[in-house]
Amino acid sequence: MQRSTSNVSIAARSVGRCEFAVEHSAIDAPAIDAPAFRRRLLAWYRTQGRDLPWRHTREPYAILVSEIMLQQTQVVAVRPYYIEWLRRFPDFATLAAAPESDVLHAWQGLGYYARARNLHAAAKIIAGEKRSVFPMDINQMRQLPGLGRYTANAVASFAFDQAVPLVEANTGRVLARLLNLQLRIDSAAGRDAVWNRATELLPRTNARDYNSALMDLGALICVPGPPKCSLCPVRPFCRAEEPALLPRKRPRAALKYITEHHRFSLRKGRVLLEQSHTRWRGMWILPRLNGCGALGDLLHSTEFPFTHHRVTLAVYSGGEFLAPPPQRRWFAFDELSSLPLPSPHRRALDHLFAASPTNSLQRFPAALPSTTRMPPAASLKTPCAR
Repeated sequence: MQRSTSNVSIAARSVGRCEFAVEHSAIDAPAIDAPAFRRRLLAWYRTQGRDLPWRHTREPYAILVSEIMLQQTQVVAVRPYYIEWLRRFPDFATLAAAPESDVLHAWQGLGYYARARNLHAAAKIIAGEKRSVFPMDINQMRQLPGLGRYTANAVASFAFDQAVPLVEANTGRVLARLLNLQLRIDSAAGRDAVWNRATELLPRTNARDYNSALMDLGALICVPGPPKCSLCPVRPFCRAEEPALLPRKRPRAALKYITEHHRFSLRKGRVLLEQSHTRWRGMWILPRLNGCGALGDLLHSTEFPFTHHRVTLAVYSGGEFLAPPPQRRWFAFDELSSLPLPSPHRRALDHLFAASPTNSLQRFPAALPSTTRMPPAASLKTPCAR
C-alpha cells in the first residue's frame, strides 16, 4: 500500500510517540475522498469479489446463519456447514422446533457451540414472539441472543441493504491501515477510530455490495502480515507507513496447556458416554476421570486448540469417574453417528474403534485440526495436591 506521512504523525515520532500525539494522529487523519475510494473498490469487487453462497440471498434467516457461523471460523470451513444447515433447518420455525441435540449434532466440528445455542434461542424468539418475521430495526435485532453490534449491522446491511458500517477482522485491518492507526484496535479509542472511519466511507445506497467489497479486500489483498499492496485497488488512499505491523493489538496471552482424562469402556458392543454439562453442554463425550487416581493403560491422546489454551485429550482403559451415574449412558456403535459429539471425542472413538471409512463417525469435515500422539502415560497425569 502507498506510504505517506502526515505532519501530525511526524510530530508524534519527534516526541517519542507520546500517547496524546499518537492518539490525535489517528483521529485527526485527513479525510479520504470517499466517492473516489468507493468507485475504485466496487470496480475491483465486480471482477475479483468472492462468490459465496450467502451472497445469493437476502433472506434474513440465511444471512444470520452465515454470520453466526463465520464468527471465529474461516469461510472455507463454514461453506459446507452452511449448505447442510439450510437443508436441515431451512427457516426459523424449523430450527425453533428442533431438539437441542439435533442442533448441536448439525454444528459438531465448527466449535464454539454457544453460537449454535444462541442461534437456536434466537429462532425460538423469532418463531414465537415475532411470528417468524425478523425485525428490520437494529436495536431490536441486538436484543436477540448472540447478536452484537457487528452481527446486527451485518444482517441489516446484507438482508435489508441498510447503510450501516461493518467492522470485523478483515474490514478492521483495512481501515486501520487506511488510517495508519497507531492505537491498539482492541482498545476503546482504537475501536472508535475504526468505526468512525467505517461510517465516513459508507455510501448511502448499495451498502450491501460496498461492505462485501471491503471484506473481500481484507480477505484477499489487505491480508494479515505483509499485504499485497501492488495489487490493491485503493492503494492511493492508504496512509500506512508499515502496513505489515498494523493493526496493533494487545499481546496475546501465553497459551495454557491442559490435560483432560477420559475413559473408554466397552460392554457387549456398547460404548459408555457422558453427557457434558460444562464446555460441551448437551453433547456426549467419553466419561471424565479423576486424574489423580489409577488410570489404566493409555489408549489414545490427541491435542486440540481453544482460544487461550491447548488441551490434550487422554483416553485410558480404566480410572475413577468424575460425573455421577445419571450423566452416563451406554450406546450401541450404530447410534453414535446420530449423537452430538465434539470433534476431538468423535476422532478418538474413530481411532479406538479402528472404523472403516464407511463407518466413520465424522459426518461433516472437522473445523479444528488435531495431532494424534501416544506419549508416556505418566507425562499426561495432572499433578495432584498432597
